[in-house]
Amino acid sequence: MKPRAEFGVFGGSGFYKFAKGASGVAVKTPYGGPSGKVTLSEIGGKKVAFLPRHGVHHEYPPHTVPYRANVYAFRQLGVSRIIGPNAVGSLRAEVGPGDLVFCDQFVNFTTGRKDTFYDGPETTHVSTAMPYCPQMRKHAVEAAEILGLKFHKSGTVVVIQGPRFSTKAESRFFSRQGWDVINMTQYPEVVLAREQEMCYLNISLVTDYDAGLEGDPTVKPVSHGEVIRVFNRNLENLRKLIVQIVKRLPEERDCDCGSALEHARLSA
Repeated sequence: MKPRAEFGVFGGSGFYKFAKGASGVAVKTPYGGPSGKVTLSEIGGKKVAFLPRHGVHHEYPPHTVPYRANVYAFRQLGVSRIIGPNAVGSLRAEVGPGDLVFCDQFVNFTTGRKDTFYDGPETTHVSTAMPYCPQMRKHAVEAAEILGLKFHKSGTVVVIQGPRFSTKAESRFFSRQGWDVINMTQYPEVVLAREQEMCYLNISLVTDYDAGLEGDPTVKPVSHGEVIRVFNRNLENLRKLIVQIVKRLPEERDCDCGSALEHARLSA
């Protein structure tokens, strides 16, 4: 019998395992192999698939992650809802390390990534005006409140190419645009999920102030070691949050994510 799952969770930097003793499944896709085996577990009677987007040894830097294969692997398992936690840098003084941000918008500054399943001949224009699932975000906010976590119920993530971190000038520019956090992997992951009519929830865990804090010389620019240290310190809270979200979400989807392709194609 083919394994199935309702939820998919992508693990980010520092998040390589989800459930102890979970079984691993090798999934083949038309877009090559995903970042690794997909592990399957259960939360409250709901099947959950987990895949570390960077691989179990962090062998895929942000610009080489096989995003299409990862998303399609979840689709082949029957996943209809994806939870995408990731480490982010803050662009605002009031969004501090350890905070969670449930992003509702992104701005893309990446280049050259395979960011669509539709290269023709059927031209497909999927709307990404509201790229993140509002139903999932609502339940995530409620779960964070129950757990007493510090969070921001919405925000904009700017996605850069990586693998390098921003210069101070770049960080200053992003901050002055009014954007909230910065990351290297949210694009094209969320767009690919939408093209497959899957709901997508972003959970941004703030690990640092991107290139330092303007006017505060005591706050140092981000380093990879610091990202992992703060992420690991908050990993258990992140796991608890995901468990609560999965348990709380009703079976029926009341968003438009499942019909994203309905008006996306041109009639001949």
